[in-house]
Amino acid sequence: MIGTTSTVLAAARIRWQSWFSAAMMAISMLLTASVSVSITAATFNARDTSVQLFEWSWNDIATECTQWLGPQGYGGVQISPPGASKNANGWWGVYQPVNYTNLTSRMGNAAQLQTMINACHTAGVRVYADIVVNQLADGGGTATDGSVWNAATLAYPFFSANDFHPLCDIQGADYNSPAGQYNVQHCRLGGLPDLATENAYVQGQVVNYLNTLLTMGVDGFRIDAAKHMQASALQAIFNTVKTTHPKTNAGENIWVTQEIINDGEVNRADYFPVGTLNEFQFPSAMRDIFRGNNGLSLSSIPTVMGTWGNWGGTWGFIQPQNATIFINNWDTERNGGSLNASNYTGSVPNDTQGTKRYDLASIFMLAQGYGEAQVQSGFRFTNTNDDRPTASPYNNGVAQINVNWDFIHRWQGISNMVKFRAASVGQAQTNWSTGNSNQVAFSRGTVGFIALNNTNGAWTNTFFTNLPAGTYCNIINGNLNAAGNGCTGGSVVVNTSGNASIAVPADGGSSAPAVAIYTGQKVSGVVAASCAVTFTIANANTVVGQNLYVVGNQAAIGNWTPASSFKLTIQGSGANVPWTGTVTLPASTAVQYKYVKWNGSTAAWESNQATGSGNREFTSCASGTQTRSDGNFKP
Repeated sequence: MIGTTSTVLAAARIRWQSWFSAAMMAISMLLTASVSVSITAATFNARDTSVQLFEWSWNDIATECTQWLGPQGYGGVQISPPGASKNANGWWGVYQPVNYTNLTSRMGNAAQLQTMINACHTAGVRVYADIVVNQLADGGGTATDGSVWNAATLAYPFFSANDFHPLCDIQGADYNSPAGQYNVQHCRLGGLPDLATENAYVQGQVVNYLNTLLTMGVDGFRIDAAKHMQASALQAIFNTVKTTHPKTNAGENIWVTQEIINDGEVNRADYFPVGTLNEFQFPSAMRDIFRGNNGLSLSSIPTVMGTWGNWGGTWGFIQPQNATIFINNWDTERNGGSLNASNYTGSVPNDTQGTKRYDLASIFMLAQGYGEAQVQSGFRFTNTNDDRPTASPYNNGVAQINVNWDFIHRWQGISNMVKFRAASVGQAQTNWSTGNSNQVAFSRGTVGFIALNNTNGAWTNTFFTNLPAGTYCNIINGNLNAAGNGCTGGSVVVNTSGNASIAVPADGGSSAPAVAIYTGQKVSGVVAASCAVTFTIANANTVVGQNLYVVGNQAAIGNWTPASSFKLTIQGSGANVPWTGTVTLPASTAVQYKYVKWNGSTAAWESNQATGSGNREFTSCASGTQTRSDGNFKP
């Protein structure tokens, strides 16, 4: 208990610290005003997709904004906590702040932070700062800015024992009871001293910190451990911040998202006035759906999540305007809560090894229309406590992809989907179709179409894309060439009815098993004419497990690759009944083909030869339809 003299001293401390913090903020504003870059919202990329560059240094983020994030259309980059924190041999040290007045962190100093913000803005990329204001560091010692602290005595720069909640433990509480819910917001998370964020002095320190960052040009914040603070306290903080910064320097609303796990400990709707929430239901659902846990599959998505205009589903997703979604973050891929890309501990599945399901889930996230998306990009680790790599992500300015830093945001199928997502904002998610339970396709209005195949067998089908007729680049493995008249990878021809014959590759190949097309990657020039060809063949003498395919010298029929060829449909039952199917081919084109029996691993070709002798040939029609009634399979 503090005596009278201590009370007077404490009051003096509060007045002095408030004056000092205000002075520091004013100095910061003067310094940064002269070096920050003038930018307007119109200069930025669309804000629908951001990337978390977990524990990247400020200098390296500046380089990446210029080299990749800006040109590829990323709307924002989320940076790790920029304040002074505990020095620790582990990634978690940055989540143990020591004070909020010095911007010397493990990622760089204030000058480097300012340079990075300017570089990212010049590249059209917003900067979002991860903010940790629920707790301060445990232990004691010297922080990243040279300041000292002692958690045992609650001695921190600019804070004293009066600024913390009493010592108690969150764990073991009954969160359905008022007492348990009180513990969530008034006791220590992981044993870390818990700031009393409902107190005016603490709020003042946080407000000064946020105002300093906004003055430097930061465009928004992720609030770490938001559920461990009262929603009313966060609202009070941001209401005060907005009296000084009603908008960002670019004239936009301040972007805010909050870490709140859907575990029933708080009412998530209480936090909606502050900003969006990290919707942890999404990574959990993607983990179970793409791994096939608990009987779920890609066809379960509408049931689990809901559908366009009717979101929520059986898992109770919040509405999209309140949600920021992600496939994983630094916590979930260390605690089993998501699919994993960088986790090489061996104790959990790595969803990039022997499979492309991590890529595929990320592509789905960016293709669909729920929430605002964030891509996670960090570093590989073999121990969940591993610190950030000491080596830069670059060698002489060249990105070292999948060496120490994973560069997930540069992986082709994922990176190319950023502009797909921006182009399809507001476009309804329609024309949902399935092959088997792990093969789905859908359109985004008249702008985009995607088909995803989470199986080890190709999926060939004629899809209604809802896109205008023309030739489109499959952005999963390529782009328009420099002239705009061809594709660097695969292409898809959409006919005048909006249909396209597409072979979606199997999982396990060099690129993600998906095909994605949109109007921003349409080949210029005259719309390619097409011919819808119906193939019919009988007496193939198939056995159980075999299907019949047409394979030939065109992309729609596999380019002589059985795994990517066009699957026919059996007309009845028995070994020798007809098989038939219609596929769209380029018009007025010399076509060579054969029929092949295929069980997913072994091909039985007509004439016992893959190509060459025995090929069937014809010239496709100039437009419209054509029939190939080919009689009997050639043994």
